[in-house]
Amino acid sequence: MINKRRAFICGITGLKLNKKESLFLKKYKPWGIILFSRNLKTIKQSQYLTKSIRKIFNDDKYPILLDEEGGRVSRLNKFIDNSAFSGKFFGELYKNDINKFYLYTNVYAKQISYLLSTIGINLNTVPVLDIKRKHTHNVIGDRSYSKNPKSVSKIGDHFIDLFHKNNIGTVMKHVPGHGLSKVDSHLKTPHVSKKFKYLNKNDFYPFKNKKTLFAMTAHIVFNKIDPKNCVTHSKKIINLIRKSIGFKNIIVSDDLSMKSLKFPMAENTKRAFTAGCNLVLHCNGNLKEMVKVAENSPNINKFILKKTSQFRDIIS
Repeated sequence: MINKRRAFICGITGLKLNKKESLFLKKYKPWGIILFSRNLKTIKQSQYLTKSIRKIFNDDKYPILLDEEGGRVSRLNKFIDNSAFSGKFFGELYKNDINKFYLYTNVYAKQISYLLSTIGINLNTVPVLDIKRKHTHNVIGDRSYSKNPKSVSKIGDHFIDLFHKNNIGTVMKHVPGHGLSKVDSHLKTPHVSKKFKYLNKNDFYPFKNKKTLFAMTAHIVFNKIDPKNCVTHSKKIINLIRKSIGFKNIIVSDDLSMKSLKFPMAENTKRAFTAGCNLVLHCNGNLKEMVKVAENSPNINKFILKKTSQFRDIIS
């Protein structure tokens, strides 16, 4: 039963489910699973893995996610070389040759979607809607389409539409904008000092009016809005995402095991839900941490059920 699942997404460690992971999934029933390069070796092995996950839930549309941005962030690198197709590549194509941009992106999204579907992935964590700056940390870098907010927005709309047409769900990131960060949130907490008026016109702009059903948070502190809490733990900023940006669908935390979050895993989980995240994400496959996340995640509610139903329509 879908409504018995809990509001978290987790990773697994290897190329197949081990016994402890299978028992964990049966007991705690996460809303979805996220896979990484460590989980994918061959097409046949990947298909077996995703089928074995779905068999546990008796659900052929169970959400299985992957970060397949292209460029540096490609989890399909055992199957294809996608390294040339970074956000920067598509952004420059959009700027310099719009006809070639549409031609390339149509072929690209179709082929990536086909490969994702073939191995059993139905939710891709794209597009990256962060605006590039001269001082933007390399954790974003060429993952960004452009320094122009309107261009980022339009390219984002296009990719969301393309993936949805090819029956793959999308997760835009990192809401409400990671481009002003000067440190890597995997390792430290980025602080941004720009005022709301500037942010709303620039970094927040690309996330507005998006048709994706999912948005992933940035583990960033916006000092002028909420100096005490990063986005994932900030009621003020989650409220801003809902009202100023106008995002009405599912908000997913970025990975709770990233060093930007300063609390023990149970507390990181509780604070994300208290702030207003609908789902939380835990990526590293550490079973002890996963239990902490699971035990502090509520069952999914009617809102998540409704949006999950809409997601299932996209992937049908």
